[in-house]
Amino acid sequence: MSGGTGGSLAIIGLGPGDQRLLTGAARAALDGAEDLIGYHPYVARVPERPGLRRHASDNRVEVDRARHALALAASGRRVAVVSGGDPGVFAMAAAVFEAVEHGDPAWRHLDITVEPGITAMLAAAARLGAPLGADFCALSLSDNLKPWDVITARLEAVLRADFVVALYNPISAARPWQLGAALALAAGIRAPGTPVMLARAVTRPDEAIRVTTLAEARDAPADMATLVIIGASGTRLIPRGGSERPFVYTPRSVAAPA
Repeated sequence: MSGGTGGSLAIIGLGPGDQRLLTGAARAALDGAEDLIGYHPYVARVPERPGLRRHASDNRVEVDRARHALALAASGRRVAVVSGGDPGVFAMAAAVFEAVEHGDPAWRHLDITVEPGITAMLAAAARLGAPLGADFCALSLSDNLKPWDVITARLEAVLRADFVVALYNPISAARPWQLGAALALAAGIRAPGTPVMLARAVTRPDEAIRVTTLAEARDAPADMATLVIIGASGTRLIPRGGSERPFVYTPRSVAAPA
């Protein structure tokens, strides 16, 4: 998208945390920015440098943050909006385009680009082996922007369709019960031995990964930094012996119905 103001807006995925996993294109967009906008923890990941103005804000103000970024870009500034992981997966890209659709018509002519990043489910899957090797889906358990009934209806549908399911935003201080409710729903549909993987802060210093079963997963610790993967009926564990975590994979092939 191109415009004539001289300003620009790059919506950038910072990846899971390890700077080595930041794409070259994302790094170049950050290097060219004059203004950096995002949630406090994500802004803090970007090193300070001369000429870069930082605008950090709290969570749950995504659309306001997007409007601020668009207004700065419209004034001629080179703006970077940052998200952890990929900006198009439960993150800032959708908020920016929502603001564009409902905001100043001039914003539609701005130079807006999206720089993808490695999202949490891909980083977690890489640590585990290949749990997303066959059909899978991603759901957010946060009910800040959609009703819980919608979440459970969608979760039940994909569980019955035998997808591998990656659960984002599984639990928080404000809603400590939702992951347990989601796992209870899964337990009514899938076998108790179904692999469940909990990957916290993947690639960061406090990374913690646990492989368990659906029968035991409700007792496993989790927080907002945790990505939960519920395996499909075909998801396999390859034991490695000792204290080594098993490899996890989901075969690409599915047997035809008898």
